[in-house]
Amino acid sequence: MNQSDLVIYVWEGQADIAERVERCMLSMDVEVVRADGLNLPPASTVGQNAISVVSVSVLEGARFSRQHVEGTFGGMPVLWVSSNLRGASAGSYATEYSHVLPFDFTGAELRAMLARILQRLQSSHNQPQRSDDIIAVADCMLSLLNDVDTFADCEHSVLISGETGTGKERIAERLHVRNTHYGQGPFVVVNCGAIPDGLFESLFFGHAKGSFTGAVTAHKGFFEQASGGTLFLDEIADLPLYQQVKLLRVLEERTVTRLGSATPVRLDFRLVAATNKPLREQVHAGRFRADLFFRLAVIELQMPSLEERGEADKLAIFSSILHKVVGEEMLATLGEPPFFILDAVAQMYFPGNVRELRNLTERIGVAARQTQDWLAGGATERILRQAQSLSAVTFPLQTSSEPVPASRSNWDQEERNRIIAALSAHDWKRQPTADQLGISRKVLWEKMRKYQISNGEPEVPLSVCIPLEAEDELEK
Repeated sequence: MNQSDLVIYVWEGQADIAERVERCMLSMDVEVVRADGLNLPPASTVGQNAISVVSVSVLEGARFSRQHVEGTFGGMPVLWVSSNLRGASAGSYATEYSHVLPFDFTGAELRAMLARILQRLQSSHNQPQRSDDIIAVADCMLSLLNDVDTFADCEHSVLISGETGTGKERIAERLHVRNTHYGQGPFVVVNCGAIPDGLFESLFFGHAKGSFTGAVTAHKGFFEQASGGTLFLDEIADLPLYQQVKLLRVLEERTVTRLGSATPVRLDFRLVAATNKPLREQVHAGRFRADLFFRLAVIELQMPSLEERGEADKLAIFSSILHKVVGEEMLATLGEPPFFILDAVAQMYFPGNVRELRNLTERIGVAARQTQDWLAGGATERILRQAQSLSAVTFPLQTSSEPVPASRSNWDQEERNRIIAALSAHDWKRQPTADQLGISRKVLWEKMRKYQISNGEPEVPLSVCIPLEAEDELEK
């Protein structure tokens, strides 16, 4: 969407903000419409090319229910202008929306907020690349898929690293099906974290008939089952050291001998392994064999987390899953999801990555399908609130300016400022910031949550800190 397509409807009531909005937009090719007294805006402008700027005074005394807000402003995203000045209490406005400016907003603040809303609207209408049902909009994900396609048609081992729920098995499947030789054979998946101690040899190597009590028939192990295809070893870091030795020997010799048999069997398979743990650190700590690591990591692929992929991928994945759950016919009746749903999904942090996002989307889709309404009974809003609570992330919090309680030292605020400075130095990108601070990205998120750090927030004097009760509330 071009800026020239954007229409901003301003409901100002008694607040006298329309003229200020017009001045702020003079340098941009944007149409500003004074909407007080209008009914709903023209249907052709509602959706991806319309934003409403609304003074709280317009609906003062009214109940800010979801149905009221969505009906009043035609389903458009709402940028609320508080009736209070900067630094005061946020006042009474629809807390479901995270886009709130103080009454004395600046032109830069207004333009930045509008740009953020516009970006989310564009993301929700992006057409992602879909290949083997893998959705990719973000550059990091497109780059990964390019690497996968580059190395798919070879016989070398591949190690896929990434957080849980990022889709490592999907990448392994893509490596398999795009290999002209091994892609015609089986794709055998083994969860190394679920192998019982006493059954490793039998499960991996197989056994001959009568090799032990209960072995009434011969059995092919995972190695033989995968011969001619791909063996995918998920959570490879969970294998204990004594089992790693046995795995290494098979990979080097490409033969396996079943339990109770003296006849070696030649193998021809491609190995793809995956882990959610930093395997190099495991090697340095002595918990993973270096020789096995080098055998596995001939080709290394790093799965980006959903947070690294960004809002565009979150919304593209959300839309794709929602269409499957709700169905095209029902979606045609319901219409596109209200902006507050897209906005909440875009902002939310998903520790479980795509798996967690998929579960949330399915819950929202089932609720909408059963009630035949996005808003009926507040079910969707309750689902979102619960998900935000479980992931320990809510809509951006207002920065507090209350004095530090006597029980708090300045060390907390010093660390908070240090984190803000590092984030600012890296354009608020989480991974490079975590690398500079020498912590994991997850730990960085926890610290941002603890200190209530929002994007673009400046450092504050040591005399200002977060109230203990606010922090305690977040920790619940």
